[in-house]
Amino acid sequence: MASPKYSIIVPVFNRPSELDDLVQSLTKQTFTNFEVLIIEDGSSISSERVFEKYAGALAIRYFYKPNSGPGPSRNFGFENAHGEYFIVFDSDCQIPPHYLEAVEKTLRNEKLDAWGGPDRGHKNFTPLQQAMAYTMSSVFTTGGIRGGKSKNFQPRSFNMGISREVFKITGGFHFDRLAEDIELSVRLRKLGLRVGLIPEAFVYHQRRTTLREFFKQVSNFGKGRALVGRAHHGEVKLVHWFPSFFLLGLVFLLPLALINYLLGEVTAILFLIYLVTIGADSLKKTKSIAVAVLSIPSAVTQLTGYGYGLLRETLRPAKKPRGSGSD
Repeated sequence: MASPKYSIIVPVFNRPSELDDLVQSLTKQTFTNFEVLIIEDGSSISSERVFEKYAGALAIRYFYKPNSGPGPSRNFGFENAHGEYFIVFDSDCQIPPHYLEAVEKTLRNEKLDAWGGPDRGHKNFTPLQQAMAYTMSSVFTTGGIRGGKSKNFQPRSFNMGISREVFKITGGFHFDRLAEDIELSVRLRKLGLRVGLIPEAFVYHQRRTTLREFFKQVSNFGKGRALVGRAHHGEVKLVHWFPSFFLLGLVFLLPLALINYLLGEVTAILFLIYLVTIGADSLKKTKSIAVAVLSIPSAVTQLTGYGYGLLRETLRPAKKPRGSGSD
């Protein structure tokens, strides 16, 4: 049998229900020359039944391995893939029917070594999940620091593709978890490889179900950015510090008001204008009052969580290499 054009690699850890939604969406692809590899990363809740459910509908394979994190699990998938191009999705994504067709059309006209696409909320997601999807892609929050059609675009592993040759050149992901996709994107740029954004190749990303879980997730994103900065000097830029400035502004807002009422009042008004702007933009884009209202606490959670994670990891002393002695 001829090798598939695309190999879709999905690492999963204790999320069979979400994985089922993802694989089910892949059965609707209009371009069908692809295979699916499910990489079970040491889960205690198996996803093997999802493989069995779709074994007759897709070219799909299932692998179980000890837990190592998403980075090594994706590399494991790359090593076992048969395709010319490798695509990685997070297990909590759903893929629109035209996705592969959009990628195929782009690659016929533009020789990319790697690519990524946007994420957005689906109408079937809860209003809170739609709000999270909005804030995670908004130019008013950390969604604005991914780059765009410019040379600074950095694909994320919830929706990322590379050629087989790129895997050979880079060795895939170097981080086990936390910003492993950003670290790979930085190396792609440094190697001068052709990386592009395919706007039509978007995915629906479910995100978390509560603001507490969302805070933990985005806090890890902030921590990951600090780790990337340690590995690649200069990769934590001023724009990445915006969430930390936002967090510090909230922390010092009350003391500032007690010290100088006028200055505190002006600062509070600026915060209010900013949050109202987010809500208004969300309403414009989602057409939902409920989602627009929830976008405000979602944005606050996202910014404070990311800012906290970045600050905490930046201030934490770097670990010494194993075997290093004291001065």
